[in-house]
Amino acid sequence: MPVLEVENLQKYFPIKKGFFQKTINHVKAVDGVSFHLNAGETLGLVGESGCGKTTVGRSILRLTEPTAGKVLYKGRDLGQMDRETLRKTRTSLQIIFQDPFSSLNPRMNVGEIIAEPMKNFQILSKTETRRKVEDLMTRVGLRPSQMRRYPHEFSGGQRQRIGIARALAVDPDVIICDEAVSALDVSIQAQIINLLKDLQKELNLAYLFIAHDLSVVEYISHRVAVMYLGRIVELAPDQELYKNPLHPYTKALLSAVPIPDPLANTEESIILSGDVPSPVNPPKGCTFHPRCPMAMDKCQTQPLYRQIQPDHWIACHLYP
Repeated sequence: MPVLEVENLQKYFPIKKGFFQKTINHVKAVDGVSFHLNAGETLGLVGESGCGKTTVGRSILRLTEPTAGKVLYKGRDLGQMDRETLRKTRTSLQIIFQDPFSSLNPRMNVGEIIAEPMKNFQILSKTETRRKVEDLMTRVGLRPSQMRRYPHEFSGGQRQRIGIARALAVDPDVIICDEAVSALDVSIQAQIINLLKDLQKELNLAYLFIAHDLSVVEYISHRVAVMYLGRIVELAPDQELYKNPLHPYTKALLSAVPIPDPLANTEESIILSGDVPSPVNPPKGCTFHPRCPMAMDKCQTQPLYRQIQPDHWIACHLYP
């Protein structure tokens, strides 16, 4: 059984107008996303800015209440849980935020930040909590002697290590990494990614790795899902997707990735025409068809999101 299952997840944000704040339309940030995540696996979620990646992660955790759909943790529907049951389940589902500074309380020292989740859930005694904080700091590459320092005394990479330690404090099974390395320098990115991979092997963690850097996603992920305008258009094992992309949007996205030796590139870059449609009024059928160079008439009807090869899903009429 997958540790996490997402079924037809939707999140619409209302657009209100007038004195009485009447809802006149909705921003369809997430519009029918489905996938599963196994224990010890990393699923990369990629797409251009504004496609709904972060909203998916926040909706899974119910930091943003989803409009429709199901999120199942080990077969249990998070949407059907009462407040107390959901609170207890939150220890198993944690998040690492994009900004390693604004996500940390500047009034708390590092020891207090990492210990806060354990105190909230009353997991350990005061002595045990201190020991675990010291162990977590060592595990993520920090010195326990730095426990009384405050976030502003650390570099960006060190702050993100504090965020990782805080996420690990309540022994989760699933961690959502929301652009966890995008705010860091390239050399620091490599350190944090390798740390995440080591922790995954050691603790059998499942990651939903949200990012826009396709090179980073290729390195860390086992499977990759590509989003466009609130929907997943292709999902496949990482090497298969990078070597044999099928959806026209995936091909365009990968063709835009810089390569070390441009002269060695024999493939032409795919330049898409037009702009990304508004999520307030997305195109009918396949939302990519107005920009797709291979669009057909039937693309204006809803494409079937289906499996065309083992564990390779696609939303496109080009493939029978």
